[in-house]
Amino acid sequence: MLSPVITIDGPTASGKGTVAHRVAQALGWGVLDSGALYRLTALSVLQQAIDPEDIPAVARAGQQLEVSFHPKGVMLFGHEVSELIRQEHVGNLASRLAPNPALRQALLERQRAFRQPPGLVADGRDMGTIVFKDASLKIFLVADAQARAERRCKQLIEKGISANLDDLVADMRERDARDIERAVAPLLPASDAHVVDSSQLTVEQTVQNVLDLWSRVLPTPPAQA
Repeated sequence: MLSPVITIDGPTASGKGTVAHRVAQALGWGVLDSGALYRLTALSVLQQAIDPEDIPAVARAGQQLEVSFHPKGVMLFGHEVSELIRQEHVGNLASRLAPNPALRQALLERQRAFRQPPGLVADGRDMGTIVFKDASLKIFLVADAQARAERRCKQLIEKGISANLDDLVADMRERDARDIERAVAPLLPASDAHVVDSSQLTVEQTVQNVLDLWSRVLPTPPAQA
């Protein structure tokens, strides 16, 4: 019997990564940041000076990633790259590379291999629609572009990185449009997903919302004789 999966999909900076980690921690499950795999591919493409338009080369870069996740970050080819893959230019390139069908196929089985007991919380763009269609609970986490840009701006400033709020809002909207309109695995909620708007919610409230939804889909134990 396959381990249960909770998928959390949504647009960039909707908070799905933080929520996924908190939910996984509460349940004692594993977590998959699928977006990190695309960001890692983008970083590898940049480091190897691969032409982003060279579809086979990009797919090979995804296949050949030497990646290891640890509690505080991620290693790529033996180097800590947690901060590097969160840079805006890497995220933008990852969004451009994501529609590449050969790359998506290369990363598909790698993502599914994260499904291990006792369960998995997977966040990304197509976790509920493509990667884990049979997930026990599917969440589509949204927040308006202004709220997401303000969160991202605060994160960048806290890290000592200069940020312009108007530019971030424009970037969010541009990336949303690209993700929604792409022909391969577009960003959209699964037909059986629960849409959660976190625009006015704290992280704690959003996490509790997901946990409450999970409690409703848990199998009911048999009645005692």
